[in-house]
Amino acid sequence: MEIPISGFMYHSDDSDPTHSHHLFITQWDGSPVPAHVHEFRGVTSFDVGHNHRYAGTTEPAPSGVPHTHRYFTFTSVDDRHRHEIYGVTGLAIPLPNGGHYHEFSGFTTVNGANPHRHSYSGRTSL
Repeated sequence: MEIPISGFMYHSDDSDPTHSHHLFITQWDGSPVPAHVHEFRGVTSFDVGHNHRYAGTTEPAPSGVPHTHRYFTFTSVDDRHRHEIYGVTGLAIPLPNGGHYHEFSGFTTVNGANPHRHSYSGRTSL
């Protein structure tokens, strides 16, 4: 039995030693697969005399199943430079009245006249 599916493929972050891609299914057997995104924002740690603000939207993920989201954004320009922020959120944390959020944390890329990085952490929108 063949089940028609559709979706899109995007390149992995190359953290796996074998070349891979991620497949995101948008339709299964003619029915749409619900997906959603979250907004995220925050302020990095204060290092080398400054910090940075950041904001973005996660990549889509399926609804109603255990899942994570990939995220990527640039920080604000402070002290004449900016950093990249990227990673994968933690699993969904359910709320008592429905909905969920994800926690995220990590370190920025290294940049600046005095090369450095910042830590960051937070929670996505609901």
